[in-house]
This record gives sequence, C-alpha cells and structure tokens, in this order.
Amino acid sequence: MARKQLKAAAVTILATSVTLAGCGGEQPAAPQSKGPVTITWWSWDEHKFLDPIVEKFNATHDHIKLKAVKQADLPGTAANLRNAVAAKQDVPCLVKNFGEVPGLAGEGLLEDVTEEFEPYTKKGLYNEPAYAGAQAGGRYYGVPSGFNPSFMIINRAVYDKYGIAPPTTWDELIAAGKELKKYGVYVMNLAGEDPSTLVNLTQQAGGTWYKVEGNTWKVDFLSPESLKAAEVIQQLVDNDLVANQTYQDRPALIAYFDSGKMVSLPTSTWQLGNYELNYKKSLGDWQPIDLPQFAGAPTFVTNAHGSAILVPKGCQNVKEAVEAAVWMTTSKEAVDASYQEDTKQYAWPGAIPDPSPWVDSAVPAKLFGERRAEAKNVILKAVKSARDPWVVGPNYTGVFTELQDQWAQIVTKKITVREALEHMQKFTVDDLKAKNINAQG
Repeated sequence: MARKQLKAAAVTILATSVTLAGCGGEQPAAPQSKGPVTITWWSWDEHKFLDPIVEKFNATHDHIKLKAVKQADLPGTAANLRNAVAAKQDVPCLVKNFGEVPGLAGEGLLEDVTEEFEPYTKKGLYNEPAYAGAQAGGRYYGVPSGFNPSFMIINRAVYDKYGIAPPTTWDELIAAGKELKKYGVYVMNLAGEDPSTLVNLTQQAGGTWYKVEGNTWKVDFLSPESLKAAEVIQQLVDNDLVANQTYQDRPALIAYFDSGKMVSLPTSTWQLGNYELNYKKSLGDWQPIDLPQFAGAPTFVTNAHGSAILVPKGCQNVKEAVEAAVWMTTSKEAVDASYQEDTKQYAWPGAIPDPSPWVDSAVPAKLFGERRAEAKNVILKAVKSARDPWVVGPNYTGVFTELQDQWAQIVTKKITVREALEHMQKFTVDDLKAKNINAQG
C-alpha cells in the first residue's frame, strides 16, 4: 500500500517552496459561528491518553473546543484521511502524524499553515530542531510535535567485568567491540531489516541525502558525512563486532538484550520503560551514557528528526487548529495532563526547549540501579545538543525500502556500505527522473 501511495505522491511532490505552497490550496473561509469553534483531532492513541488532554484544553479555553476521535491504528488513520480529503467531507483539523510531511504535502493531503503558525516561531516555544519535521520546502503543513533525545545505554556490569571503559567516540566503541569479541560478546546490534543506524549516523555527522536547489532535487548518498557514517558501520561489520537480532520477534530481541551477550544500545526515552518491564537478568546493570561522537567533532551533537501534528487539507478552522496544536505541544498544562497513574510517566515533551521538569518520570526506577541519577544530565544534554539537518525527498518510502534491501546485504557481508550507497545514489536519481521530478546526482 505504501509503495502505491508514494508513487502517486511522487508525481505531485513539490520540488520548490513555491510549488509546495500551492499544494496547500485555498479553502473557503469557515462560516461564522456564535459559539466556540470545535476542532476534531484524530489519533490512534488510547482514550486514557487522549481524554485528559482534551478535558484540560476544554476547561481552559472558551473560544475553541477540542474533540478527540480515536482511530483504529496508523494505517487506518492514513486511509480514513485520504478518503475524507478526497471526498471533501468530514475532514478533521488535526491528525497524529502517520508519515513524512513532504510526502504527505506532495500528495495534497495537508494544508499550508505557514501564515497561522509563524507568529509562534518568534516566541521561543520550540526546540530549534523540532521545526524541520513540520516543514516541506520551507512551508509549514502542521505544528511541530518534536523529537525524542538520542543517547546510549550500556550493560556496565559486562563492560566492568572485562575492564573496558565506556565509549565516548565511535572509534572507542569499535575498539571496545574488538575487546568484547574475545569473550563472545557483541558491542551492538544491527538488525538486518533496519538501516536506521546508517541514517542516524549520517544525520549526526551533519549530513542529508537530499537538498533542494532551485527547482531541482540534489541527491548525494556519497557526501563526506554519509561516508563518515559508512566507515563506522563497515568496521563494525568487517570485524564481526555486532549481532544481527531481528526486531520482528520483539520478545526474543529483548531477551537477547537482557542476556549480556550484546552490551550497547543507542536508544531514547520512550524505550526505557519497555526495558525495565522485560529485563530479568540485567536489571540494574545498565548505565546511561552520552551518544558516542565522531572523533575530532568540533561540538557534541546528537541526531534528531522531529514529527508534526498534521493539519489536513480542507480544515475549515486553520487558525484555531494551529492554536490548539501549539497548546498540546508546548504547554505545561498539556504535558501534565498526559500523566499516566499506572506507569507514573508523562508523554515525552519533545518540542519543549527545557523538558527538565518531566525527565525524572521518563527514567525507570530499576533499569540503571545506583546510576539512575546519571540519566537526567545525559537526557538533557542530548536534547540541548540535538540537530536536524535531514531533508526528506520525494518517494522516500520507496527509497527506504530499497535501502532496506541493500542493508540486508551489508550486514551479511555481500556488499560494502559504500557499494550500497553508490547503488542508492543511482537508484534514487533514476527513480525521481522516471517520475518526471527534476533530480541531479
């Protein structure tokens, strides 16, 4: 389904900000109402997450009322929205993000809300990296909902057992892997179906595979930043330092992480609770550490790529929709309303510059043992150091699927990372040109 949808989207994808702006379209003004404006919000989250936020919003706003409509799941949300926009009937004004904004905007599903949102960009409400996830071609098609911080957790008990220091750079992680290999321990896991490590390292190095120049997409899978990321992965693979446990069998994966046979996990706040719940053998043995850096990097950087609360094309109350979404993503009231009594946690405030009031609740009680207090500084440093240079190009889903095929060959040593990148360079340029999109390698 994704391939078919993205193929259609690619034909209309905007190559310049002017073209992109046209995809939003002009909608007739909503009729004036004497009562408050009702903003319908689609999400597949459970009501226990949605209802407290809606109740708090409605209790604190007179001129706008929020109404949550639960969707079955992500694919169902996508299908329902496409149908509503095509029919121009019952179009919601806010939708939980189910894809990359440039592709959805190019498909004609989203409203250009730049005029309504730009006043909020001047108020210091958002993390700087959060903005990119809501944009396409320099225009906003939703309200930034932020990102999750990137850091690493290591099984410190195993590191200490073999006298190995926690890594601060990727080179040190490779060196640690070579020592751990002597004892039958892998330093990291690279699942054969998931090339996200290559994507994340390219971002951390400051790179992107797409840029827009004039009316042309510039494609560069072989940039210096991309090759720097490739070198790290190639060393991990060539030296047999990584496991290849699949993410498709989640219980088996978690059990493997818990076994002590693999000891370093790039991760984020949303995953910590799952580790706490499922680890048995290694609970308390883990330590949060800073994300390893590239050797010689001038500044400490973590990769980030944000998301957005979408405003669909056909929303009749764009100004009010944006106001409601800004409240949901930046206000203390909204974050506090997300608190879940059973887990003792809040939804991660990924768009807010200073999430420190809510960090403690994101850190499980037992996972890190006596090192639990270290997590707060690691997480806040990751937030402060986050950068998002990533530009999402046309037909990105199709390109990512091809990258997955290449990645499977990388981790099984059938091809090198550079060979995969060379293939992706040609594949992507040819793919865009075949869809009548201006592209250059």
